[in-house]
Amino acid sequence: MFTGIVEETGFVRSAHDNGDGRRLVVGAGVVLDDVSTGSSIAVDGCCLTVTEFGADDQGAWFAADAVPETLDRTTLGGSAEGDSVNLERPMRADGRFGGHIVQGHVDAVTELESVHEHVDGSRRLTFRLPGALAGQIVEKGSVALDGISLTVAAVEGATFDIAVVPHTLEVTTLGRRVVGDRLNVEVDVIARYVAGLMAADRLPNDRLTDAGGRI
Repeated sequence: MFTGIVEETGFVRSAHDNGDGRRLVVGAGVVLDDVSTGSSIAVDGCCLTVTEFGADDQGAWFAADAVPETLDRTTLGGSAEGDSVNLERPMRADGRFGGHIVQGHVDAVTELESVHEHVDGSRRLTFRLPGALAGQIVEKGSVALDGISLTVAAVEGATFDIAVVPHTLEVTTLGRRVVGDRLNVEVDVIARYVAGLMAADRLPNDRLTDAGGRI
């Protein structure tokens, strides 16, 4: 389990097809302090398993394989040499819970539609709301974008907004995002399970409303 508090930004040293999957080699530092083969590291919000690691004249690195399912649901299939990526290790059992529950299981990919700069250095970012996630991304709820724990500022029709403070813009890849960029989305796990129960008709709608008909 992750929390969406990015520990560092690494970079893709190489990315090449491996059959119908893809093998990534990522340059990193902090997340490799206690690494071992089989460790999990979230790369732009995708939980990947470390298959190799080491260090050379370019610095420390780790390798991970993305299977076809991961490539279908995430942006990793388009990763290229030099791309910056957000990195996070799983939360320790005795660690501080700073974000929200992030599983590293990306639901869909979204696109950045607009950027509004505020005079205080913060930004309001508007993203396309994937149709399959309608109702699972809600105002003041949590969402992970490229592995970053964020609070939803607004949901309007087919879009949702995120208000991003200067610190987050500085220490993650969000500060370099421009209109048209694609990002990985993971909805809050509670919203995911509620949607699943309702789809299976295991959670009748009338149990979710009060006397006034409000959810």
